[in-house]
Amino acid sequence: MRYRLTFVVGLAVGYVLGTRAGRERYEQLKKSARQVAQNPAVRNTAETAAQQSREFAGKAYHAVSAKVGDHMPDSVAQRVRTLRHHTNGTGEDDWGTSNT
Repeated sequence: MRYRLTFVVGLAVGYVLGTRAGRERYEQLKKSARQVAQNPAVRNTAETAAQQSREFAGKAYHAVSAKVGDHMPDSVAQRVRTLRHHTNGTGEDDWGTSNT
């Protein structure tokens, strides 16, 4: 019983101290992540990756549809078409990034 009580007290003290340090550390990580996300090089790389993934999805769709033919479910075909034409002609996607 004494060991359980010691364990529970240690757990409670660790939780209290951890939450104080944890919140501060969380805020530091959040600030760092925001700075990285706002970095122009990171944004350009993310935009390039998004564009390449859209192109790859289109190529994959054509390759699969050529082999599968009319057996492609309409829901899959519609989703791929939506991904390929995601920008709606505005030059930006839903996340506010340009289609470069």
